[in-house]
Amino acid sequence: MSTSKVLVGIIAGIAAGAVVGLLMAPDSGSNTRKKISQKGQGYVDDLRSKFNDFLDGFMNQVETVKDDAHDLADRAKSKIGDTMKKVGSYNP
Repeated sequence: MSTSKVLVGIIAGIAAGAVVGLLMAPDSGSNTRKKISQKGQGYVDDLRSKFNDFLDGFMNQVETVKDDAHDLADRAKSKIGDTMKKVGSYNP
């Protein structure tokens, strides 16, 4: 059996279970829709929070790399300057 067939079967089973669960739910349709909406909003809020945390961490990493690159460039300039002074003062 291929992986795609198994995946389609799992998704179909989950969907069927959700439909049966909604049909057998003790609450009215409007209450069930309200609960689904609230749960969905909770997922959206969680996802938004996690994305913002990821973005903050990513931006901190970018700043760190940027600072490291500036430090490396400054050290390279200093070494080049020192080398140029040594070459300029060299008399064979």
